Amino acid sequence: MRAKLIEGAPLANQIRADIAREVQALKDRGKRVRLACIQVGDKPESLLYVKNQQRVCSSVGIEFEMIALPDSISQSGIIQKIHELNANPEVTGMILELPLPSRINTFLCQRAIDPQKDAEGVHPVNLGLLVYGIAHHAPCTAMAAYQMIKSTQVELRGKEVTVVGHSQIVGKPISLMLLHDFCTVTTCHIATKDLAAHTRNADVLVVAVGKPGLIKGNMVKPGAMVIDVGVNRVPSLGPDGKQLLTEKGKPAFKTVGDVEFDSVKEIAEWITPVPGGVGPVTVTMLLRNVAEAAKHFHPDHI
Repeated sequence: MRAKLIEGAPLANQIRADIAREVQALKDRGKRVRLACIQVGDKPESLLYVKNQQRVCSSVGIEFEMIALPDSISQSGIIQKIHELNANPEVTGMILELPLPSRINTFLCQRAIDPQKDAEGVHPVNLGLLVYGIAHHAPCTAMAAYQMIKSTQVELRGKEVTVVGHSQIVGKPISLMLLHDFCTVTTCHIATKDLAAHTRNADVLVVAVGKPGLIKGNMVKPGAMVIDVGVNRVPSLGPDGKQLLTEKGKPAFKTVGDVEFDSVKEIAEWITPVPGGVGPVTVTMLLRNVAEAAKHFHPDHI
């Protein structure tokens, strides 16, 4: 058996086309769709990510505003800025770039964001609404993985699902999403004693732990669907086991997931590649959350 690829780009493009139509319809009704991105301090490593956000927002007609705050700003200063954006009816979505300086309580800052404007879907209110299955905004990576599962049109009712990883932004949310599809969900974590026993039982296996090559082919049920959420940078090795060099003579690296792709693809029926799998859809889910925020936003709520 050789697994069919669940590629992210085609699905992302399809969803973005729908989002673009929704955004235009909102504009035709006089509603602005605008994402405010807050970044604390000068972080060259995240500049590319922010620029990518701006580019994809533009591609679907969403306005983008970058708000740069000094690294020396206090926690109360960040929260004050968030409250200002909450009160601004022209801002319909908000994202707080992480990580924040170590002295800042990230949870308190994220909690200060109006749940209606929570573009990342990480506000406690929105996470709580997942329990009821009525959240307008869900964590982007979890929703991306869920959309990739649904894109296969495989009947989920009654399926055994194993989620490896129980983070607040992937493992826990997607477990709740799949419970609403009447799956039987097992969540594994660092204290799980026999991981392979759980993964071999899964019709659908979702892996999100940040450990390259954790899941091998002999840990997967034949015919399973495997969703690899992990993104890991590892050295590129030559046939002799030594690290390769780039054209500029620097050590070469490659991006891999949490799943050992070559062995698992021979066992599974469906598999997501890394890169090119969940990643492109994750950014698209951010756009979806911003559009949903604009649809449900009422200035009187402020």
